This record gives sequence, C-alpha cells and structure tokens, in this order.
Amino acid sequence: MDYYKEVEGKRVHDHRFGKNTMSTLARCIWVPCPVIIGAGPSGLAVAACLKERGIPSLILEKANCIASLWKLKTYDRLRLHLPKQFCELPFMPFPANFPTYPTKTQFVAYLESYKNRFGLDPVFNKTVVSAEFDDQCGFWRIKTLGLKQEETEYVSQWLIVATGENADEVVPHIDGMDDFGGPILHTSSYKSGQLFRGKDVLVVGCGNSGMEVSLDLCNSNARPSLVVRDSVHVLPQEMLGKSTFGLSMWLLKWFPMRLVDRFLLLVSRFMLGDTEKFGLHRPEFGPLELKSRSGKTPVLDVGTLAKIKSGNIKVCLGIKRITHRAVEFVDGKKENFDAIILATGYKSNVPQWLKEADMFSEEDGMPKEAFPRGWKGERGLYAVGFTKRGLLGASFDAKKIAEDIERQWKAEATNFMPYIHPLTSS
Repeated sequence: MDYYKEVEGKRVHDHRFGKNTMSTLARCIWVPCPVIIGAGPSGLAVAACLKERGIPSLILEKANCIASLWKLKTYDRLRLHLPKQFCELPFMPFPANFPTYPTKTQFVAYLESYKNRFGLDPVFNKTVVSAEFDDQCGFWRIKTLGLKQEETEYVSQWLIVATGENADEVVPHIDGMDDFGGPILHTSSYKSGQLFRGKDVLVVGCGNSGMEVSLDLCNSNARPSLVVRDSVHVLPQEMLGKSTFGLSMWLLKWFPMRLVDRFLLLVSRFMLGDTEKFGLHRPEFGPLELKSRSGKTPVLDVGTLAKIKSGNIKVCLGIKRITHRAVEFVDGKKENFDAIILATGYKSNVPQWLKEADMFSEEDGMPKEAFPRGWKGERGLYAVGFTKRGLLGASFDAKKIAEDIERQWKAEATNFMPYIHPLTSS
C-alpha cells in the first residue's frame, strides 16, 4: 500500500499515515522527525546534535532570521560576558582569531557559520500559537501563523522547545509611567548611547545589561543614573590572570561551593574595594550559591564600577513613582530625567502557547525539574536552553536530547523510509 503526506498542496512519500488517516487540510503537515521551536543558539545546537546522529529535524522560527534576540534586540557594544571556550556550541569551536570575549557581530557570524556547517534550514516567519499533544492520534500538533496570518499545522512525534529563557521582555508597571512624557524603552530597543548624548537617563535594573548600558551611556557623554533596588554581586571579569568564570569552574572541582564563594568575594574586595560604599549591597548568599539557588547571575564588571566610584554614574534606590520628566525614589529624593531605560530582563513565553502542565511551570515558564533533569518531559516533549546556565547548559541539553531521540529513532529504524524535508519536497 502506498503512504503519503500532504504538504501545502504537494504529495511526497511517507511511511506513517495511510490514505485513510491523511489530513485533508492543505496546511496540515506531517513531519516524520523532531520539530524544534526556535532558531536561536539552543535550537541550532540540538538540531546539529541530531544531525550528527543521522536524525533530521524541522526548525520553526517566528522571526525572519536565526538568533533574532542577538541580531535584533541587543545593544551595539555587547560582547559575550564569558570566554569563548565556555560559549561554544557542540562540535564547532570559535575561530582561533576571535578574541577571548567575542563581539555581538562575531558571535552572530559564528552562529551563521554553525547553521551552514550542519546544513540547518529553519522555516522562518512561523509563530507558534499553540502546541498540544493529541491523545487520539498520539502525536504533537503544532499550530503556527505566518506573515499573512496563514495557518499551518505541523504534526510530529517529537516536540523540542528551544524558545529559551529570554523570549519576551519583562516590562514592569511603575506608577506614573504614562505621565512621564519622554521615551521609556526596554534594553531590547536600545542600540547605542549616542542618541542620548547630553541627556539625563535613568537605567532601571542593575544586572549585566543595566551595568553595561550605563557604561555605554557614560562613554557617550550622557548622564546616567542606575536604579539598584536589590542586592547584587559585582565581580571583576578576570581574576589572577584568568576569567572569573573559568577560575570558579576550576576551583569547584576541588573545593566546596561556599569556600569558592569566600575566595571570590575576598579577591573581589581586594580588586574592586567595598561595593557597599557605593550603594551596591551584596546578597546574603555567595555568588555561586545564589546562582545555584535562584539562577541570578553575578555582574561581571567591565568598567562600570569605576564610573560609579568617580561619580559619573549615580546609584539610586528603588522608584516610588514617575511624574512628568521626573522620578521620585523611595528615599524621598526626586530627580529630573530625559529618558528611562528598562534593563529589567526577559522571561519565557512557553505558557502562552504550550498546552501542557506537567513539564513547564505556568508561573515562570521554566521546566519544573531543576538542572540537570529539566530537558526531558513526557510523550516526546523536550526542552533545551532553560538551565539558567547559559550556552554551556544549552549544549548539555542538546546532547542529552539527541541521545535520547536516537534510541527511539533506531528502535523504529525498520519502519523508516528515506526522509524528505516537508517544505522542499516535490
């Protein structure tokens, strides 16, 4: 008996659905391989790991390019905060001529090379509006919208969520925002401090992005102030001639976490001084323990602290309310500003479209299981890049997922026919 699948009006050979079960919808596509949602570093990594094991995949991406967060929503001066050897994707190191901390442009070029090396071909401009496991047929149904709001449904045995921890901007509601009368923008829309030359700018948020944007504004002759509402660990980017991250990883092989934390804070105090004097209060837990407990990353200083010490960047307490071209702080002070930049981070958007309550938390859109067990769900559902451990964590997930799917793929090898990409077949 012949078996087919319907692909946007085209028929191609398929081993799974018979004529009696084939969908009559022109935009319903059977995909006999894993479907990956997201063409960022995590999605590319898991696709490459599958490819290395002889398993094809279909990547769906809502933007018109890979790594859309890096290409479209990052500021110009951004560099990797960790040395390149800790940011490599599986099977491909960075070029030897790249600096220790590659620029945004270099990292994007690396990802493009990675895509090309493994022959990855994402389907762009496909926004996933829902993904749900169909108990009746035993497969995942992934519904998407295109640029012209055209609907397409993909059906697959495996669904890999690679939309990551930074899918949507976090924009807090602050009393009086509508009354400000000047620009209020998230860092996802910030490119350079040149637009704010000579302006008084308030940066809300003191993570790595907030610190770096403040430095960029200062170097562009703006007058930045930085809201530091919570405690924060600021560490030098390098210690004793090595990257702080690399040194930490090495020390953890030999010493308990709390002892390594004490060492890091001792060296930081010697190199940076007492940050408490400048309004940067350290948390109760050490930097590594805090990262392990909450996922909160310490700030790796690239020059911001020196500007704070010199008074070129002012540190402010939390915001009480915003008024017309001014901000009132919780300590009663009130200052005028021309613009406000929200360095308030990002969040997962998985609960918006994944109709599943077992693997991902509805509260924060992260896997309920902590690292290193958060990569696998039930019924062919996987997650890559939700470890709160950056690209190293994504690579770990990608390898584990590919290994797990390969076992299933081989078990069904006798039933598999040669694969034909569902969007390029004729």
